[in-house]
Amino acid sequence: MGKLTVHALRAVLVVVLAGTVFVQAGMAWALATDREDGSLPLTPLRLITILGMVCVQVAGVCVWRLVTMVRRGTVFSHAAFRYVDGVIGAIVAAALLWFTVTALNAPGQREDPGVTVIMGGIGVAILGVALLVLVMRTLLAQAVARDVEAT
Repeated sequence: MGKLTVHALRAVLVVVLAGTVFVQAGMAWALATDREDGSLPLTPLRLITILGMVCVQVAGVCVWRLVTMVRRGTVFSHAAFRYVDGVIGAIVAAALLWFTVTALNAPGQREDPGVTVIMGGIGVAILGVALLVLVMRTLLAQAVARDVEAT
């Protein structure tokens, strides 16, 4: 991975991590100051948003560490599995949070249940990303095993 790619990825990660902190602060402020008067349960949705941002932050930090390992040439080691597992866990947690949002939103969609079906499909797609990363973890495990054999 070239230096330009690493710097670009790190710049994106910094922006994403800063954005998630901003969203978390906004949601915490809203929890502390706003009164609920709408039809949607805003407090659970705000808490889910804060937890969702934690998922993004965990994945971002794990990707940052993996990029560091790539730059150092140490990514093909057992230490990398901790970070890949962190990304998988964050994605699965995000999917579970999304399914929770879908369940909270479903009663308001009785006239148009297609919205709930689409939201459920998005949750399945998020789980699909976790499976894709799991496949890449398997490939990493094979590469580590070959590297151990070669040495």
